[in-house]
Amino acid sequence: MADKKTIKIKQIGSPIRRPEKQRKMLIGLGLNKMHKVVELQDTPEVRGTVARLPHLVEVVE
Repeated sequence: MADKKTIKIKQIGSPIRRPEKQRKMLIGLGLNKMHKVVELQDTPEVRGTVARLPHLVEVVE
């Protein structure tokens, strides 16, 4: 299990006045409050979702 790569994602933008699709993507990533950080497996699906929300999330190193 230790060989699985993970990335940390931080919510930097508010979902207020955003399309419903973007709100659902945030919930899918496990984010719902400002400045919350989650650690997820580094998969193409997660990377793609992060790429679609550059104004709402950032990858924390």
